[in-house]
Formats: sequence, structure tokens, C-alpha cells
Amino acid sequence: MKRVYKIALLAAITVLGSSCHNDKKPNYQYMPNMYEAVSYETYSESNAFKNGKEGQLPAPGSINRGFEVYDYPNTTAGYDAAKANSKSPIGTLSDADMEKAKGLFEIYCAICHGTAGDGKGKLVKQEKFLGVPSYKDRVITEGSVFHVETYGLNAMGSHANQLSSHERWLVAAYVIKLKGE
Repeated sequence: MKRVYKIALLAAITVLGSSCHNDKKPNYQYMPNMYEAVSYETYSESNAFKNGKEGQLPAPGSINRGFEVYDYPNTTAGYDAAKANSKSPIGTLSDADMEKAKGLFEIYCAICHGTAGDGKGKLVKQEKFLGVPSYKDRVITEGSVFHVETYGLNAMGSHANQLSSHERWLVAAYVIKLKGE
């Protein structure tokens, strides 16, 4: 009789153990967020932000990582102040720096200003742009060239997105060298 009870108990435990097991969905989830991700509908409202509709604004006075502050505004007065007061933080350039500056000038500037800085670049010769000045005819400084590269002037657009601050100072030094030649 004891043997029948043992067999019945073993059968009952086997039935209980197998009835709770489901291969499609485990009973115990160690990290439930890994199994069932929270999905959001595209462009729908979310309570992840304060107002539920749009992202939060950055803190007042914060700047982007890698952004270098330029103190002169994009105005005529800012141009005049940069022309009079702004100096290159680089100092004296080595031959390698001047070669890099020449390469950058030929890529970004020579198409309009010409390789000699005479205002006779390829686009001017093809009459796509007119009135591009020669550097020899202008009263310019490194600060004024850097300001114009940063903000643009007249038909020339800003090159702040194409050239880093250091590269713009290199090109400004190269322009002053071309003016002196």
C-alpha cells in the first residue's frame, strides 16, 4: 500500500510541475523590462516630458559641447570692434600651419576670391558672382577676416559650420599673408 501512495504522490507532483510550465511565456522574469519593452506610438504625446508634448529646453546659459564663444555680434558695430580688437589666439604660424591654411583657403575661398586673393576666382570669371573684392584693395585685419568667416558678409555666407574656430583663424592669417604679397 505504501508503494501505491508513493507512486500517486510522484504522479501528483509531476502533474503539478508540468501544468505550471509554459514554453511561450516563462513564469518568472528576472528583468521584465528586457522581455516586454515599453513601446511608444510615433509622434504621440508622452508623459516623459513636463508638458507632455515637446522636449525640454536646455538650461538657460548652457552652450553646446565643443562650442567656442565668439564675443562680437553679427552687426556692423560688431564687425568694426572685431576689426579693431580681435587678435588670433594661435600666435605665430609654422610652415605646416601655413600649408594647412593654404589648403583650406583653396577649398573654401579660392573658388570666389581666387588663389591670389585678387577677387578673380573661377565663379567670378564665369560671372556667377560679381563684386568679389580683392584683398589688396581692402583695409582688413585678422579679426575682420575671422568675423566675416564666422558670420558672412553681403553675398558671402558663414563658414562657421564648415570650418572650426582654429581653422578660421588659420585662413584669416593666410588671407593677411596674401594681402601683404
